[in-house]
Amino acid sequence: MPQMGESIAEGTLSRWLKKAGDEIKRDEPIFEISTDKVDAEIPAPVAGVMAEILVKEGETVAVQTVVARIETEKGAAVSAPSADPAPAVAAAAGAQPAAVAAPATKPPQAQSPSAPVAASGGNGSSFEDRVQTRSSPLVRKIAAEHGLDLASMRGRGTGIAGRVTKKDILGFIESGPPAGAMAAHSPPAGAHGPAASAWPGDVVEPMSKMRALISDHMGVSRRTSAHVTSFMEIDLTRVSKIRAKKKAEFHAATGQNLTYLPFIIASAIDGLKKFPVMNASVSGNNIIYRKQYNIAIAVALDWGLIVPVIKQADNLSLAGLTRALNDLAARARAKRLSPDEVQDGTFTITNPGVFGSLMGTPIINQPQVAILGVGAIEKRPKVMSGPDGDDVL
Repeated sequence: MPQMGESIAEGTLSRWLKKAGDEIKRDEPIFEISTDKVDAEIPAPVAGVMAEILVKEGETVAVQTVVARIETEKGAAVSAPSADPAPAVAAAAGAQPAAVAAPATKPPQAQSPSAPVAASGGNGSSFEDRVQTRSSPLVRKIAAEHGLDLASMRGRGTGIAGRVTKKDILGFIESGPPAGAMAAHSPPAGAHGPAASAWPGDVVEPMSKMRALISDHMGVSRRTSAHVTSFMEIDLTRVSKIRAKKKAEFHAATGQNLTYLPFIIASAIDGLKKFPVMNASVSGNNIIYRKQYNIAIAVALDWGLIVPVIKQADNLSLAGLTRALNDLAARARAKRLSPDEVQDGTFTITNPGVFGSLMGTPIINQPQVAILGVGAIEKRPKVMSGPDGDDVL
């Protein structure tokens, strides 16, 4: 299981693209994973034959867990590159079945607190110390929001060295912790409703990892930030005329279709420069005013939603914004995004208007402080004041 970013401690193997006995080419996608940052296809580190699959579809495991073995050519030299972010290959004896795993991004002594650490007896650290230092940031955040003391989950962690995983803590919360497990403050009322049961004729299928994480993150965001929504109508008549006039010329010059969204992104960046409090993050009692304009764009997928980021968007022209938009959206749908391409956004734009929605109340993409929802663009009558001061339709 590759480590797709320092803060990611585990991943779900969502689908195998190869089965035992299949021939595999180097860099050919062999399985798909889902994490709390990105869905991705993982390429084969070597050519060979799929010898053994060790992790089932839908199973969540810690990073660097061996998920499969590839039998390479007899006598082939197999080694793990130290700085390559692609899955590493651990050599074995005989016919050299290579273990598909991934190198850590740091040497063991410099691992981030969220990284899983193998159990070692007699290290002197208590369970309380371990759960606080080795649980992932997401797990610690969920615990804090629900007033839950992680130390009360002794013996319930299924991660490495008893580490409490996201699945563990959510299951613990949903099942109702025993008396004394909660801290002085309790979770918000209505945080967890009764579970629905299937009726005859219903179709039941497991929720995708991405949908489950979206649900969790949006719930966290609603509890983290006080949400206030304002609706504004924007006259895009001039933009529409420019787009219609330049559309063919733009396509001939760039090979890209000119949509309304690059105009909206450019306008949003101008607004963020005038009102920097919207291009910010809250850190405790401090406000961090971002000097970069990294615009996150929500992309709808058949299996969920992902928010890739256009970095340094203020440095791009309309053509550059269009290229970046189309590239990120295409690679998001093909599961080809890297973790850094869905991180470090400073402001988010979501465009449900493409589905005909007139307006909505999107939820803030943490740790940002604002999100812009774009409604449908349509022709509409409007009363305007003419040059002579009279009202005209």
